[in-house]
Amino acid sequence: MPWNWPLLGMLPSLFLHVHRFQERCADVLEWSGGTFLLKGPWFSNMDILGTVDPANVHFIMSANFANFPKGPEFKKIFEVLGDGIFNTDLDLWKNQRKQARALLNHEHFRKFLIKTSWEKVEKGLIPVLEHVAKQGFVVDLQDLFQRFTFDTTCILVTGYDPGCVSIEFPDVPFSKAMDEVEEALFMRHCLPESVWKLEKWLSIGHEHKLTKAWDVLDNVIGKYVSMKREELSQSRKFEGDEEGLDLLTSYINEEEGMGLDCDDKFLRDTILNFMIAGRDTTSSALTWFLWLVSTHPEVEKKIREELSSILPPKEGEKWRLFKVEELKNLVYLHSALCESLRLYPPVPFQHKAPVQPVTLPSGHYVNPKMKVMFSLYAMGRMGFIWGKDSKEFKPERWITERGTIKYEPSYKFLAFNAGPRTCLGKEVAFAQLKSVAAAIIHNYQIQVVEGHPVSPNVSVILYMKHGLKVKVTKRWT
Repeated sequence: MPWNWPLLGMLPSLFLHVHRFQERCADVLEWSGGTFLLKGPWFSNMDILGTVDPANVHFIMSANFANFPKGPEFKKIFEVLGDGIFNTDLDLWKNQRKQARALLNHEHFRKFLIKTSWEKVEKGLIPVLEHVAKQGFVVDLQDLFQRFTFDTTCILVTGYDPGCVSIEFPDVPFSKAMDEVEEALFMRHCLPESVWKLEKWLSIGHEHKLTKAWDVLDNVIGKYVSMKREELSQSRKFEGDEEGLDLLTSYINEEEGMGLDCDDKFLRDTILNFMIAGRDTTSSALTWFLWLVSTHPEVEKKIREELSSILPPKEGEKWRLFKVEELKNLVYLHSALCESLRLYPPVPFQHKAPVQPVTLPSGHYVNPKMKVMFSLYAMGRMGFIWGKDSKEFKPERWITERGTIKYEPSYKFLAFNAGPRTCLGKEVAFAQLKSVAAAIIHNYQIQVVEGHPVSPNVSVILYMKHGLKVKVTKRWT
């Protein structure tokens, strides 16, 4: 267990294990029974109560939601996100969430989503997989999925296709900038505020990278916003046209009806928040899922059998892409995705701070100068939550005796958040995950390169530290 040093608290132990932060959280929380107080350096207000207790999660995320806002400390750490939906509280958050829900659930947007995902799979992802399979190349699936989700998210959010999914594998400054931002945000969780602010002032270390990456994000998003404003000022053809109902168009066109001031800063913050939600979480989920399936042949076989079962008899052994509607009711595929998200949640941890002092259901006292941190990565590995086989990849745990999807409460399965802040894009994410997973698993054999190391990175998004290097072979001629 971490040693509480005079003056330094448990900071030395934190940095000793920072390279394996997620695994360390799981170890400590398992040994401590689910809740552990990490003492920060004296006078630094860095005491963190780590917990995976579902009763605590439910209390904080739902029952006592008003007492646990994102708060000013969260906003300081994640200042790059501006006043976007992930950073805001109270009326500003409620208004943004209401409008985002209305746009994401709009029939035209859902049609646009299905059309965009299909075209990017058919004309982007498949040609790359065909190329690397034919040439016998090793490909980094994580990089490929990041490119895919960046393209699709960019189209859905801004209406513009950056064209990153290509056999040329072009350089993507925006994606690299997002990775560097996320690594810097992680380090802000590990350092006293005075230290990372000093790094920022001196322009050194991760803070220097963050500043440069921030400029890249602002420049790219600013270009998209100005292009869209110019486009819409010349023609109103996008009104009611499902081909152009991206979110940026909707925000600009419906500014007055929404009651929002859609100035350039609001649009910049909104776009960046949507880009992180769409690009990072989905590509992370796809990477871990394809790795788990490719290393568990029995699961791969069952998914293939289920996919074949919805096809006419003579089509089960042919090259084929699947429509979203065809995949919607597949129980085993959905269960396997849930199981992957349980073990490897794209957002592996999150933290809250109380406005008023309060005692949690576990009996632990927290005050406004402390943070409460949930480790979603550790939560999926706790035997007292998921049983003795909690560390195993076992899709069957999500299937009832009647053969239907087993419901698990969000305070136990936290991959899509819980309470009033439950993820708005859950259905969008599952639709995209299923269409990509089905296309790859049915048509290709994925083999991880022998000896390739697989471990989590050190970031606020759970990626693989060394990517996912694989060989791809075609199943059908």
